[in-house]
Amino acid sequence: MEKELVPLGALGAGEIGVIEELRGGHGFVSRLSSLGFTPGARIEVVQNYGHGPLIVAIRDSQIALGRGQAMKVYVSTPEGGKGERRA
Repeated sequence: MEKELVPLGALGAGEIGVIEELRGGHGFVSRLSSLGFTPGARIEVVQNYGHGPLIVAIRDSQIALGRGQAMKVYVSTPEGGKGERRA
């Protein structure tokens, strides 16, 4: 069964996903990879107001991403849902 991928920007605050791929140019992929955005990494959306930047928690750090950047980071979510919420 193929995983359903959604852009990170589609997840709401408190939702968790696993990074599957980065869709962008070499500079974008290189920069985000150096920040820990690598396939298999768990990522939690800390803040997403639906416009403007997102704040995410990844590898013991919190990082602000522009909305355009967040829409190029594709994550898988449990059972094809929007994303699990931390209890």
